[in-house]
Amino acid sequence: MRINRIRRDVTALSDELEVPGIGHLPVNAYVLHAAEPVVVDTGLSLPERGFMDALGSVLDAADVEWIWLTHPDRDHTGALFDLLDAAPRARLITTFAGVGIMSCARPVPMDRVYLLNPGQSLDVGDRTLTALRPPLFDNPSTVGFYDDRSEAYFSSDCLGAPMETAELATADDIGYCTPTTVRAAQHLWATVDSPWVHTVDQDKFLATVSTLSALEPRRLLSTHLPPADGRTAEYLDMLATAPQADAFVGPDQAALEQMLAGFEPAR
Repeated sequence: MRINRIRRDVTALSDELEVPGIGHLPVNAYVLHAAEPVVVDTGLSLPERGFMDALGSVLDAADVEWIWLTHPDRDHTGALFDLLDAAPRARLITTFAGVGIMSCARPVPMDRVYLLNPGQSLDVGDRTLTALRPPLFDNPSTVGFYDDRSEAYFSSDCLGAPMETAELATADDIGYCTPTTVRAAQHLWATVDSPWVHTVDQDKFLATVSTLSALEPRRLLSTHLPPADGRTAEYLDMLATAPQADAFVGPDQAALEQMLAGFEPAR
């Protein structure tokens, strides 16, 4: 895991996951060094990823006041219960649907939950966080947010893109990649993660892009993309054209068997 200081009050805890045939998917969590510190998502649900150690290198976990869970998929909840234990004052920001989904595995303590719906705001002492569902998502409980002080929109899975290498996936800025490569990878991810994008009403979908555009975020901070500064216009244009991107078709059983046959036998 790599620590990337985006600005004085925003840190990315950057991890990655190799997806065969697709690339290295960035998996970021964020620390918002607000008057009431906020942790955004809690990393991969895989052993020995070191999320709590990484968090402890930038902030005492006991000082965390808020945990904003953009949605309860396993690549966002890895250290959730460890952090709840280490941060006894922290409240877990999610939605009613998010609580319901999590209750199917390990219920969260309801006295720690803070329900916040899209369109609602939360004051964290020195800034206001406004909840806004991103245009693309793979989970119905997904809610990102805009921070009016850092001018950053935390977009959850939206805007994500697999990178060619682990180093690029954990980079501190998307600018290390060529724009055309990023755009193609973002369209690929859009069709993998949100396949419904090909069936949407175009006008209604574009309205969600316009809602995000109206915030005029300077920074776009996705779970699955290196931090993007000053690229809002081009990435919103990418989103607007996502419904026309080629649909993703994954490997079938024949392809899997061919791939397995190419592996060297275990010794």
